[in-house]
Amino acid sequence: MIISIGEVVWDMFPDRRVLGGAPVNVAYHLHSLGVDVKVITRIGTDKLGKTTTAQLNDLGLPLKGIQKDGELPTGKVNVTVDEYNEPHFDIVAPAAWDNIDTKDALGLVGDEPFQMVFGTLAQRDPRSRNAIRTLWDKASMRFYDVNLRPPFTTPELVLESLRAADLVKMNGEELVQIGKYADLETRDKKACATELLKAFNISVMAVTEGAEGAWLVTPDNYFEHPGTVVKVADTVGAGDAFFATLIQGYINNRPWHDCLARANQRGAYVASMPGATPPMPEK
Repeated sequence: MIISIGEVVWDMFPDRRVLGGAPVNVAYHLHSLGVDVKVITRIGTDKLGKTTTAQLNDLGLPLKGIQKDGELPTGKVNVTVDEYNEPHFDIVAPAAWDNIDTKDALGLVGDEPFQMVFGTLAQRDPRSRNAIRTLWDKASMRFYDVNLRPPFTTPELVLESLRAADLVKMNGEELVQIGKYADLETRDKKACATELLKAFNISVMAVTEGAEGAWLVTPDNYFEHPGTVVKVADTVGAGDAFFATLIQGYINNRPWHDCLARANQRGAYVASMPGATPPMPEK
C-alpha cells in the first residue's frame, strides 16, 4: 500500500477550475496503474469541500483518509499559464490541508505496512508537517516530489525532506536551486545530482527537463530519455503522472530505462490533455 499525503487544492484557471494538488494527482495515476493507494489530506466543510469529495470519488480514490475541517477552507490555487504553456501558481493560505491531524493519519495507516508519497508544500504548517514526518518513521520507503513553491518551500524543509527520501523527483531548475541550498560548488546538473545522492543517501534521483525529456541517477548508473513529442494543452500534472509511473516501475523492479521511458510517455500524454487527471488510456 502507498499513502499519498499532503495538499488537495482546486486549480482555479481563468476559464475553469480543476481538482489538483500533487499528492492527489500522483495518487490518481498510481491508482490507474493498479497500485493500492490511499490519500491523506484535509478539506473544509464548505461547498468546495463537498465538491472535492465527489470529485475524488469519481476519480476512484478512497475517501477514508480525507479529513474535514470546520474552520479552514478547502484549498485553492490561482493558476495562470504563460505563452510557453508553463503554469504559474498563486497558492491561497491558510487552507484546510495545513491542518492534517496526525492521530487521524496514524489511525488510517494502522499496523499495515506502507510506503509513502510526500512533497514540500504541505509541510509549510507545523501541524501537517508533524503528520507527514510521523509517517516518515513508519514507512518502509519514502518517495519525495520536491515541487518548489516559494515562499512556502524553504531550503530547510527541502534539505530535511531529502534526508528522509529514498526516491526523489525534481525538475532541472529545482535541481540547480537545491544545489545552492546544499552549498554545492558545481552547477553541472549531473554532478550536482550525483553529489546530492551521496550527501543525502538517496537511492535514485529523477530530473525532468520538460520537452527535452528526463534523466535519473543512481549510486552506480545514469539513464536518460529524450521525451515524447506532443501538442501541449497545459503541463499541469504532467510531472505528477511522470512521478507516479516512475514509482510504479520502481516498486515492481522494472529496469530503469524502461521506467524512464514509460514515465515520460505518461507525463507527455497528460501534458497533451487539459487538467492534471484526465481519463487515461487502457494500456
